[in-house]
Amino acid sequence: MNTKVELQSAVATGASHVRYVVLAVICLLAVISYVDRTCISVSGPFLAADLGLSSVQMGFVYGAFILSYGLFAVPGGLLGDKIGGRKVITGLVLLFSLFTALTGIVHALWSLVLVRFLFGAAESSVGPNSSKVISKWLPPTKWGLAQGTMWMSGRIGGAFAPGMVVAIAPLLGWRGGFYFFAAIGCIWAGLFWLWFRDNPEEKSGVSEEEIRMIRTGESTPSSHTFVRVPWSKLLRSRNIWTICGMYFCFSYGWHFYMTWFPTYMKGRGFSTAQMGLYGGLPFFFGAFGCVAGGLLTDYVVKSTGNLKNRRYIGAAGFLLMAVCMFLVAGMQNAMACILTISMASFFGDLTLSSCWAVCMDVGHEYSGTITGLMSTCGNIGGFLFPVVSGFLVQSTGSWRMPILVSGSIFLIGSMLWLKVDASQPVIGSPIVTK
Repeated sequence: MNTKVELQSAVATGASHVRYVVLAVICLLAVISYVDRTCISVSGPFLAADLGLSSVQMGFVYGAFILSYGLFAVPGGLLGDKIGGRKVITGLVLLFSLFTALTGIVHALWSLVLVRFLFGAAESSVGPNSSKVISKWLPPTKWGLAQGTMWMSGRIGGAFAPGMVVAIAPLLGWRGGFYFFAAIGCIWAGLFWLWFRDNPEEKSGVSEEEIRMIRTGESTPSSHTFVRVPWSKLLRSRNIWTICGMYFCFSYGWHFYMTWFPTYMKGRGFSTAQMGLYGGLPFFFGAFGCVAGGLLTDYVVKSTGNLKNRRYIGAAGFLLMAVCMFLVAGMQNAMACILTISMASFFGDLTLSSCWAVCMDVGHEYSGTITGLMSTCGNIGGFLFPVVSGFLVQSTGSWRMPILVSGSIFLIGSMLWLKVDASQPVIGSPIVTK
């Protein structure tokens, strides 16, 4: 009996590591969500041929997902702030898995557009609510690295999606891949609901010492509380609108990889096998950018003691993205174009941790809502890219103009980054790190 008491005491007072398991679970979700959203771009050439869709029509198919992804990010982030990530994330994963499966069933343009719109609505708040989980389960000094690891995981999912779709297609057809990926999402959702809890204090196996480590430097309550969002202050904040404008610029050009990139490769003469092999390169390069950016943003903040300095990472990354796209517009060698576009992805994802970390810096208990607002504005840009690019390609017969437009918008985003001040929260006093 005494031994049992001693073991229970050791569990209660020792340093457990459940927070890292939580991060791993969230990273697995990022992989699943990116595979589900990327597989349609890889299947796009086959889907378009099967249904007889033009470039403009496929632009609307891609855009439907991105539009709803933007429209529903704020409501989903707000819902997560109110009722907690466990309920919201579980429901979202079940829903987007359902619409992933339905994508493989449709046989007409507008039913496909509708299903992709609903799929985007379901996936829209996974990012904001995952950020909410990170803010609950990790100390502020680890937010940047955690964001980088989560987004790196998503990019890994995107990197392997082309190969998986190409491998599955001979066995199940392009439709069967959607059924396969949907089943994986449903399994994850069930296990997550059974295991996860919104707060460390509610989870068995989390020691008091780990809770103290998580709450170090935290300025918000550890337990879940219902918060009223100060919309008037949010909407009057120039800082918030600058963040949203910056993310609009990022998302516009980045959605090239999520939508038209496999089609672009096919137009440059790559075979289906080569698309499966090289189609994931932007995501693969981006994965390294995500983790490097997470380490870099945490290092810069820790070494300088100033959250404001995150903006220099963002400005430099966006500038280098713009340079890469301008170079691609003048290149003739197809493989050189693919590698340079992939480098643009690396530089973009080098900034991603900073993009999401600034929302947590300025938002605190409203971080889910603010990341949702940023995501909404970003996905307005994301919606415009496939639609505008579809029209430009159909009218000019070339990808040069869409690529030049993307580079120009990245350049504007670089200038906006210099106006972002992460040390100025929406509510409360300026933040000073130690």
